Amino acid sequence: MLKVESDGPVLHLTLARPEVRNAFNDELIALLTETFLGISQGTRAVVVEGEGKGFCAGGDLEWMRKASAYTEEQNYQDALKLARLFGAITECPAVVIAKVHGAAFGGGCGLVAAADVAVASSEAKFSFSEVKLGLVPGTISRFVIPKIGAGHARALFSSGEIFGTEKALRIGLIHDVAEGEALEAMVQEKVRSVLASGPVAVAEAKRIAQEGVLSVEESARRLAKIRAGEEGKEGVAAFLEKRPAAYVVSR
Repeated sequence: MLKVESDGPVLHLTLARPEVRNAFNDELIALLTETFLGISQGTRAVVVEGEGKGFCAGGDLEWMRKASAYTEEQNYQDALKLARLFGAITECPAVVIAKVHGAAFGGGCGLVAAADVAVASSEAKFSFSEVKLGLVPGTISRFVIPKIGAGHARALFSSGEIFGTEKALRIGLIHDVAEGEALEAMVQEKVRSVLASGPVAVAEAKRIAQEGVLSVEESARRLAKIRAGEEGKEGVAAFLEKRPAAYVVSR
């Protein structure tokens, strides 16, 4: 259901439900949440992909059929688990890279939005398809709207239209597109870039981006704290001495 492979500072997560295009159910959500909450301090990049023909088709039909018999309170508790998964992804101190191919629909689009970096194969397709099922993209909206903006979200949430990589790239849902086997090379290039950066600085940079525009005082305070830290001092010293910093991992 979820394949977890560790490669030094890089963790590879593969959604392994190819028979249902890697759709979410309660078990997969629990496994992903547990994995992201338990990521070790030494992990600096997490690559998420799907097995088989697609990335993630959203909610599993059997799971949704079961939920349709729940009370509103039971549905709330169930939906809260999915919301907490996306929260665990965005709060992960490591850089999360979504490697997208095939379909990324519904919650699959939410997974793309929650990732720090999203790269896709040229044939990938996207849709906020919830309205087609008489549902709404409630739990994923907290992560999608800051990424693509309210205007695009209103149009795509309300229509449920299927769109390709050109539009996904233009609105900021994904960051890069690759043809065929070049997708893996692109992911590895992203990983190498992360491993050449200070992990403490990376985690703090992620937080700054998610918090929005800081006050003048707070922005100066954040930089000062990093500058005064061991990693910041090492990074500047390495640059001046024209040597790799101690935190750099070569690939």
